[in-house]
Amino acid sequence: MYKSLLSSLVLLAAMPAWGAERAVTSPDGRLVVTVADEGGRPTYRVDYGGRPMLLASALGLKTNYADFTQGLTMGEIVEGSVQTRYSMTRTKCSAVDKAARKAVFSFANGDGMQMDVEFYVSDNDVAFRYLLPRPKRGNPKCAVVYGEASAYNFPAQTTTFLSPQIQPMTGWERTKPSYEEVFSSDAPMDRKSQYGVGYTYPCLFRVGGDGWALVSETGVTGEYVGSRLGEYVPGSGYTVAYPQEGEMNGNGTPWAAIALPGSTPWRTLTVGTTLAPIVETTIPYDVVQPQYEARADYRPGRYTWSWLIWQDQSINYEDQVRFVDTAADMGYEYVLVDNWWDTQIGRDRIEELVRYARSKGVDLMLWYNSNGFENDAPQGPRGIMNRAVDRKREMTWLQKIGVKGIKVDFFAGDKQQTMQLYEDILSDANDYGLQVIFHGCTLPRGWERMYPNFVGSEAALASENVFFTEEAARREGYDMTMHPFARNAVGSFDWGGIIMNRMMSKDNRSRHPRFTSDVFEMATAITNQCSVNCVEVTPGVADTLPAPVKDYLRRIPTTWEETRFVDGYPTKYAVVARRSGGKWYVGGLNGTSAPRTLTLDLPMLAGRTVACYIDKPLKKGRLWPEPELRQLKVGKDGKAKVTLQPMGGVVLME
Repeated sequence: MYKSLLSSLVLLAAMPAWGAERAVTSPDGRLVVTVADEGGRPTYRVDYGGRPMLLASALGLKTNYADFTQGLTMGEIVEGSVQTRYSMTRTKCSAVDKAARKAVFSFANGDGMQMDVEFYVSDNDVAFRYLLPRPKRGNPKCAVVYGEASAYNFPAQTTTFLSPQIQPMTGWERTKPSYEEVFSSDAPMDRKSQYGVGYTYPCLFRVGGDGWALVSETGVTGEYVGSRLGEYVPGSGYTVAYPQEGEMNGNGTPWAAIALPGSTPWRTLTVGTTLAPIVETTIPYDVVQPQYEARADYRPGRYTWSWLIWQDQSINYEDQVRFVDTAADMGYEYVLVDNWWDTQIGRDRIEELVRYARSKGVDLMLWYNSNGFENDAPQGPRGIMNRAVDRKREMTWLQKIGVKGIKVDFFAGDKQQTMQLYEDILSDANDYGLQVIFHGCTLPRGWERMYPNFVGSEAALASENVFFTEEAARREGYDMTMHPFARNAVGSFDWGGIIMNRMMSKDNRSRHPRFTSDVFEMATAITNQCSVNCVEVTPGVADTLPAPVKDYLRRIPTTWEETRFVDGYPTKYAVVARRSGGKWYVGGLNGTSAPRTLTLDLPMLAGRTVACYIDKPLKKGRLWPEPELRQLKVGKDGKAKVTLQPMGGVVLME
């Protein structure tokens, strides 16, 4: 395994280190990673366009057989060029063809124990991981990794957009941590996190006022833990932190156990002078490989979902028939039947519902609890997905009756055992032709490329919170203009609904309102990426939609050939363009309470007349502006001027 990692490099040359410092430069020459041996402590720094994006930051890890954080000497360096080429159907673009540089730096401690650090450097991305060869002394064939020195030491005046980690076994039915906390906005680095245990990935930083950096990780399988960033420490920055001991109800260690030779997951950093490299990055997929072949043709598409607005009471046969009928009328591929279907509908009637749905050209996806013993979430079906024997028995039945996918909820944690459970569910589901959505869960880490039946994850404060509280509903604009620059930049995001109910109730008249406009919600179909995307259009509301709005909702694609950043600022506004079937779709969101006039730069639409869904100015005494469809001529220079109403949006379509 370790030899194959080195032999995979193209045009390699082995050479001794020249002194204690060596640089790796991106193909375009703008991004420079400098690795050094400073007093026996390995470090790296990152410069972009001649300016520092990351100051000297620690490298290294501690294992049960050696400490690779100090007393190290840099040795041989293996360096070369690679061309990364692959295609996908489930992420922000369909094909990648990019040049990069790779380098493997060897370090040895005083006992001759070796640790290598492999860097992958493309024009705006840096990824690195640790390679551990099998030591000759003692000849151990496995290791425990206790933690890392890996750090991100940003320059002074950097501000942060971070989501805090939370203590384990907290929150509703002790189901946290589940990556469901609020992002900060332009907060200083020295502000302590809300719960004092660091931050979940991804982590966005505004560097010095005119630079941007996004930190995450990728390539995590059942052979390692998921990590996060610890608290900020002046002078050394943010250090990679492993899971908390109390996760998974205290079962399992917070450490990683690996075979030797072996490697860690990749730590990733995307940098730029604008947000374009952040929104458009493919680094989560560039450095990973498929783990198995797809056993079925996993269809992308749209789904309706009763639970978001109609809640638990809707999990009955009659209501689900109504949502099947709505999906069929809208031309959608799926209906998701949520928790308690095993007791409130029953297995025999689920089989009947599958047959009815398929007669309408619609397929079903079913919800499952991941538990187990990991937390107290009571919903059923429970005690199935956590155990291989029960899981495979269940999946045999699902395949037999024609169910096409599952949503598995309530994981809470990043321990190696939990990562193994994710991988086991995905692998087993593939054997039975099932695609998978995860909720109450960790961030996906390159999984769309690694596991071909993986659809997407929640891993953020998602749409259910808009239903639960007025506070979250008021914050929807803030959240949805954050996610294109962080959460959705690194992985498919099952937000859980283009919400067309104006009131958060089944009758669409009671409880608190939705505070975003209809066009805002429509635009989230573009700004938010997930290959099987939820359109929360309920049976009663579907019949009241204006014809142009309903036509748009019927036509929205969910797979994309290309993604481009157009404009935006995290938590304030976001405009993203995506291409599907050779046609461009532009979605814009205003997350603030004031109108925002933008001059969009759309070279791909230069000189063309496009369909434009936009909000009319808000009438006095009304909560929502009314949508309108008009034609918009994009200038020959690619410029288009639009005004987004407060908490409003815009959609442009060829």
